[in-house]
Amino acid sequence: MDLTFYISAFVTLFVIIDPIGLAPLFVAITQGMTPPERRAIGLRAAAVAMGLLTLFGLLGEAVLGFVGISMPAFRIAGGILLFLTALDMLFERRTRRREDQADDHRPDPSVFPLATPLIAGPGAMATMILLAGQVRGDPAALVLIHLVMAVVMGLVLVMFLSAGLLERALGKTGTNVITRLLGMLLAALSVQFVIDGLTNLPLAPL
Repeated sequence: MDLTFYISAFVTLFVIIDPIGLAPLFVAITQGMTPPERRAIGLRAAAVAMGLLTLFGLLGEAVLGFVGISMPAFRIAGGILLFLTALDMLFERRTRRREDQADDHRPDPSVFPLATPLIAGPGAMATMILLAGQVRGDPAALVLIHLVMAVVMGLVLVMFLSAGLLERALGKTGTNVITRLLGMLLAALSVQFVIDGLTNLPLAPL
């Protein structure tokens, strides 16, 4: 795999996880908590989400094989799922849904709703399976994909730890503009996933 593949993997994961969009929601979920409490919750949420995405990256394709789903079929389904997520971003549905989940107050929100479904949601899990499937069992490439995912998770943690500053700097309008730009990029990437899946579908015998 060349560098372009890993750049594409980074962009895909960054867009679907959306660290910038998560930052103001992290502020809302942890409202009234002290900086040390926020830091601990952010670290736990990032660690749990990273564990879930690692699990899906390593074992997701085996699970698909067990239930009889081919990788081309999953690429098409994953592309459709990512496209629906892009539509949610473009029309603010995902933001409203995340804010509704944020309103569900719990003493420790690090696992739910932060780690899942806000960080490691269905789209991120599907993306890890898709990316792992594209390296065709190459151990080194698989490690690099997980390193790319770890970088994205590191950015999520950075956004969490600086969420207050980011919220004041961007404002609501700035956050909305960035979310829509990321949504457009995700829509294009999701269509590419569908095209790749259709290209690799086995031809039925005549």
